[in-house]
Amino acid sequence: MDFITILLIAVGLSMDSFAVSISRGMCTQKLKFSQAFLLAAIFAVFQGLMPLIGFGAGQVFADQIRAIDHWLAFAILLLIGIKMIFESVKPDKVNETKRNCNNECNCDNKNFSLKYLVILAVATSIDALATGLIFTPYPDRILMAVSLIGITTFVFSYAGVNLGHKFRHGFKFNFETAGGIVLIIIGLKILIEHLNA
Repeated sequence: MDFITILLIAVGLSMDSFAVSISRGMCTQKLKFSQAFLLAAIFAVFQGLMPLIGFGAGQVFADQIRAIDHWLAFAILLLIGIKMIFESVKPDKVNETKRNCNNECNCDNKNFSLKYLVILAVATSIDALATGLIFTPYPDRILMAVSLIGITTFVFSYAGVNLGHKFRHGFKFNFETAGGIVLIIIGLKILIEHLNA
C-alpha cells in the first residue's frame, strides 16, 4: 500500500471529524485558540489510535486475512463509505446543528468540555477501528498510517472548527458524503490492483 493511498484513506476518515468540527464551530459565539486546538488534538488522538487497535486485533488472524486481504479492504472501505454517505443524508442529520445550537450560550459552555469532546471523538473514530484491519498484511505501514490519519484529522478538525465559526450558518457542503465516496473509490482501487496483479 503506497503513501498516496494511505493519505487518501486518512483524508476520507477525517471527513467525519471535519463535519463535526464545523458544526461545533458554527455553534460557538467566541472561539478560543485553546478550544480549537483541544478539539483537534482529541479527535486526532482517537482517530489515530483506533486503526492501531484494529490492526492489533487483526494480527491474531493475520495468516487467514492475507489470503483475502484485498477483498477485506474493499468490503471494509465500501461499508464505511456507504455508512458515511447514508448517515450524512439522513433527515435528522440535516437539522442536527440547528437543534443543537438553539441556545448558543448553552452550546458554548458544553462544546469544548473534555467529556463532550471525548464522546464526539469516539463517535467519529469508530470507523477507523475497522480500517485498521486492512493494514494487517502491511505491518511495515501501520505506523505511517496511524501518523498520517492522526495528523490529517488534526489539520481537518482544527480547520473545520475555525471555518465553521467564521462562516457560521453559511456552510452547506456535505463533507461526510465526500469522505464516503473517497473511501469507496480507494476500496475499488485496492481490489482492482490486486485482481490485476
